[in-house]
Amino acid sequence: MIHAVTLLASSEFFKGISRSSVQALADIAIPKNYKRREILFTEGQRGHSIYLLGNGCVQLSKSSLDGKEVVIKLVRSGEIFGEVILFEQDSYPVSACAKENSLAYIIPKHQIFCLFEDGNFRNDFIRMLMKKQRYLTEKILSLSSQDVEERLLRFLREQYGMRDEYRIDLSKKDVAIAIGVLPETMSRVLFRLRKEDMLRWENNRIVLRKDFWEGFEGER
Repeated sequence: MIHAVTLLASSEFFKGISRSSVQALADIAIPKNYKRREILFTEGQRGHSIYLLGNGCVQLSKSSLDGKEVVIKLVRSGEIFGEVILFEQDSYPVSACAKENSLAYIIPKHQIFCLFEDGNFRNDFIRMLMKKQRYLTEKILSLSSQDVEERLLRFLREQYGMRDEYRIDLSKKDVAIAIGVLPETMSRVLFRLRKEDMLRWENNRIVLRKDFWEGFEGER
């Protein structure tokens, strides 16, 4: 389980956790491969495990009151998800779906509880949950204050970094859902950006103008 140890030790959520606790988590982690569009778990399903993403991409989404899918987060390698079942509720509050072929480590809930006897480990895990809560709060504020173009660019920056070119497996509809806009609105913004020679999105390739990020207002 060398890969799991490395991921856990370098994970932002587990920074500072003792080597023995990292190894203990890795020892109980079960690797599993998921194909693109395969479901890891669904909203409301009874939760028996938390997950560590080894590689690939997993989308976390939730159903709104009107039945629409709302993307909460795109999980990347080294990130933990599904951990809410350890403290707040027994069922998953979101659904998880592989957006591309992915490897995830399944860490059983009942075995994690044994590790909570270590006070340092327990405190580190609580801090991890607080970070996730802050992320969701910031996302809500972001959606209420940013225009569509800025949401799109922040999404690209946060998920893939600041580049001149991207290759992504997400559809335009997926990204529209992730940033909280209608696909039709996204199409209009993309059309305008293309017309202004700022951004082109063809198939799975996104190309930005070379000096684009220098003028991105969100960077100032």
